[in-house]
Amino acid sequence: MIDYGGQQIVIVGLGQSGVSCARFLRARGACPLLMDTRESPAAYEAATDLHGMPTCFGGLNEDMLLTAELIVVSPGLSLKLPALDKAIEAGIDVVGDIELFAREVTAPVVAITGSNGKSTVTTLLGEMAHEAKLRVAVGGNIGVPALDLISPDIELYVLELSSFQLETTSSLKCIAATVLNVSEDHMDRYDDLSAYSLAKQRIYTNAENIVFNRADSQTWCSRFLTHGCRFSYGLDTPPDTNSIGVAEHDGERWLMRGTKPLLAVKELKLLGAHNLANVAAAMSLGTLAGLPLSAMQEAVRKFRGLAHRCEFACERNGVVYVNDSKATNVGATEAAINGLIDSVDGGLILLAGGDGKGADFEPLAVALEKVATLITFGRDGEKIAVLKPGSHELHTLDQAVAKASQIAKPGDVVLLSPACASFDQFQSFEHRGQRFAQLAMEISA
Repeated sequence: MIDYGGQQIVIVGLGQSGVSCARFLRARGACPLLMDTRESPAAYEAATDLHGMPTCFGGLNEDMLLTAELIVVSPGLSLKLPALDKAIEAGIDVVGDIELFAREVTAPVVAITGSNGKSTVTTLLGEMAHEAKLRVAVGGNIGVPALDLISPDIELYVLELSSFQLETTSSLKCIAATVLNVSEDHMDRYDDLSAYSLAKQRIYTNAENIVFNRADSQTWCSRFLTHGCRFSYGLDTPPDTNSIGVAEHDGERWLMRGTKPLLAVKELKLLGAHNLANVAAAMSLGTLAGLPLSAMQEAVRKFRGLAHRCEFACERNGVVYVNDSKATNVGATEAAINGLIDSVDGGLILLAGGDGKGADFEPLAVALEKVATLITFGRDGEKIAVLKPGSHELHTLDQAVAKASQIAKPGDVVLLSPACASFDQFQSFEHRGQRFAQLAMEISA
């Protein structure tokens, strides 16, 4: 356990991760200054045990930052903010919660990032470890903050990490790490796709083994691996024993490692080809983490996926409604369309729109050719509507679902996969997905 006592430390950003950092550092002898641009950060107000610690709210105090020995920054704040940029130029150690975790933890870590699918892969890998009877802790960018997971009893950590968290992480040593995919997201924070991709690839820096996606060259990064294993996954035939893919076996489609059959595709309970790829990724990571095949197989057979990720909502009048509200970028919506289209008996009706976060929607045009009807809503719905002739441009999700129910025929699938964030009209993607499911359920049976 590192002793931070006597160090001048500033925690910038008092959200969930900032609060966890404050508790972590206090337990290790520090009394950090808590700083936030907001006057009354909600997470801090709820954390009554932290009240009494020194605070500076309502803005970033540059003088205080420049006198710090260590600055711990929330992933929600850009390092390009002038006050933080000056601190970095001054040589002050500027880190995030994952770097604090990396400096403390001793048990093996598996880390997962990517534009899409990372929560599904992280959760499934955690279930595989549970099936293997390991004492596993799962969290990071989902669920519990990484610092709150640390315990001497844990045998394996499985972390979902965002590009924002990776920007301030330099010493995380993983037994296995992956970038699942890279597509345009957070373009309001990054200069271009290349900068976003490089932030993701920082996960490979100290990894013993890396797992990349054969179908996405943005996930290939051999320069980060000086030893260990390069493992790959995909939906094609696996080229060698260090790869998992899909191939014919005994007249059926199977997940295979090289020529070794792992699991029949028909045993999966998840919807969509993109979820089959997620399973392949999880099994690749589990293999490198030393999990028994039997435990991985059993976990996959039981796993029904996460809420708001190509989740079956209901069936009304022969029409299936699918909630993919977590699809907050173009790549996620492309994956949902391509993953579901072959299992649709009738036509696919897509509901998309919201806050596009500065993204270019043009790459979505090819996938939209497979969609029978496009219905858009929200702030940036118009930018998506222009990509498909004959689309229906509406204002709210309520109106979009109503329109879809009028158009849909038995055998059709109505898919909410917005390609946008939800904050123009909803509290979160969960709120948006819940509203969609409620509206679908209310359609007369």
